[in-house]
Amino acid sequence: MSKTYQTLQIAEPRPHTLLVTLSRPEVANAMNTQMGLDLLDLFHAIGGAPNQQRCIVLTGSGTRAFCAGGDLKERNGMTDQQWQDQHLIFERAIRAIIHCPVPIIAAVNGAAYAGGMEISLCADFIYAAEHARFALTEVTLGIMPGAGGTQTLPRAIGGRRAKEILLTGRPFTAQQAFEWGMVNRICNADALLAEALETAATIAGNAPISTRQIKQSVNYGLNMDLTSGMMFEIEAYNRMVPTEDRREGIRAFNEKRKPVFQGR
Repeated sequence: MSKTYQTLQIAEPRPHTLLVTLSRPEVANAMNTQMGLDLLDLFHAIGGAPNQQRCIVLTGSGTRAFCAGGDLKERNGMTDQQWQDQHLIFERAIRAIIHCPVPIIAAVNGAAYAGGMEISLCADFIYAAEHARFALTEVTLGIMPGAGGTQTLPRAIGGRRAKEILLTGRPFTAQQAFEWGMVNRICNADALLAEALETAATIAGNAPISTRQIKQSVNYGLNMDLTSGMMFEIEAYNRMVPTEDRREGIRAFNEKRKPVFQGR
């Protein structure tokens, strides 16, 4: 992607793989209005042209923080209307990330607090540095998660444990997040990005229509009863039967070579 952003660094370190870095290191990558607008614009563009990328890695600048949540210094003194106007931008950005058809890996390189943790939960799965810590601290500030945290966290770790985290505001470690099923892999800090990009390359090497259909089938199926989910899965499956990628995959298997998928 050629567009530049004030609060995001965008790179394509490998073919078909987009690396998105939250870049406000001077304030622990806290999310201000501009970052909300940048994330909204970026993920809206990706959603409108999903064939341009096959996997996204989302991380934070530096080693201190993935994202410390909303920028409370910017919010200090806001009127109720200004607060709600800003939050609407955040809500739209979060929805754009959650509904992004391209697989997303969050590489959590440090603290992921409040909205920062909510952003990580928008990803399809999370790799975390050993020193990373997570928290939903909104209740300690007189508010509550408003970027999906009360919905995405229970789906990741179950309702009872999620309510303990939400109601206390206490931080927890990457190891705890791994044991509870929220984090897929704990990495040495120096190896985090490389491991996330390696997995992204594996995903990007697979048929992109297949990966998008799998993501959609899991996401929507989790909100259905089993029979309805099975029916949705077959509809997603049938979308791939007439594709050139499906024919290429079978040809490559029989010719004993690696398939070259085109997303068609």
